[in-house]
Amino acid sequence: MTQPASPARPVTDKIPPADGDKSPWWSVVFRADLRTLSLLGVLAALVVIGGVTEPEAFLDTDNLQLVLTQASVIGVVTVGMTFVIISGGIDLSVGAIVALASVWATTVATQDYGFAGILFTAVVVGLGCGLVNGLLIAYGGMVPFIATLAMLASGRGLALEITDGKTQMVTVDGVLKLGERDSYILGIPPLVMVFAAVTVVGWLLLNRTTFGRRSVAVGGNPEAARLAGIDVRRQRLYLYLLSGLCCGIAAFLLIVLSGSGQNTNGNLYELDAIAAAIIGGTLLSGGRGTITGSVLGVLIFITIQNIFALNNLETAVQQIAKGAIIVAAVLVQRRTATT
Repeated sequence: MTQPASPARPVTDKIPPADGDKSPWWSVVFRADLRTLSLLGVLAALVVIGGVTEPEAFLDTDNLQLVLTQASVIGVVTVGMTFVIISGGIDLSVGAIVALASVWATTVATQDYGFAGILFTAVVVGLGCGLVNGLLIAYGGMVPFIATLAMLASGRGLALEITDGKTQMVTVDGVLKLGERDSYILGIPPLVMVFAAVTVVGWLLLNRTTFGRRSVAVGGNPEAARLAGIDVRRQRLYLYLLSGLCCGIAAFLLIVLSGSGQNTNGNLYELDAIAAAIIGGTLLSGGRGTITGSVLGVLIFITIQNIFALNNLETAVQQIAKGAIIVAAVLVQRRTATT
């Protein structure tokens, strides 16, 4: 008499972990905290170097406020870029979007609507460019590198067409006053407060919402994310919209900081934002990154530039140092990714 067939193995049985999943959860957290502490250590070392080489100038309150203010503009862009890179994408157009939004928001016709008109226009232009990028990449099937490169060229060209190569001065008092010392709250410039608010919202969005978890999942394995029920195309569209929104906010901050709109605004912002995200621990291949690390990366870069400027070092030296830092950060990433 034949034995009854054994029941099929239930799908709920535990599956042996893959080689890359052997590390316990606490080791992942430890590595993340170690990266953050390392970045804080680097930033602290730079502060010491600045204080030693130019103690009176570097440690002056005005200079520290300047460092934070300059970090605010590129920092807001970096928050959006971090989300895009975590999802496995790239955005080479952020600098051009900042330029286009800043000049569109400072035309005479726009300034007739006052403070609200300038802010609204900058944000809408940023969102519009992000929407185009998202549609081309998510639903048009274009490679992010090519789509955003096309937006970079188009945005710069349109910004030049609007300004005719001229600087558009801001005449709205409400915008100009935000950049004055009288508007500082407890010694903190309003631009820094906006940067802090964007950072907090970005951190919450990435770490405490399904949107953030879906972004990480899409960057880690798009096919697995699709099989898990995530609309990968819609998620990518949202991510480029978020990047465009951050560019629009950064454009408004730049208008406040400079009191003008120029087609050259945002020059090389895409490289600075990508570099800051990489230094902060965001993988270019996607699937991992932190807002905290990216913000620390921005502060490190801006502090280095400030120290170089105070010590009268040439721009070429600054660019070489920046390139060396990027290479070192990528090498560290490759080492930590294999441990």
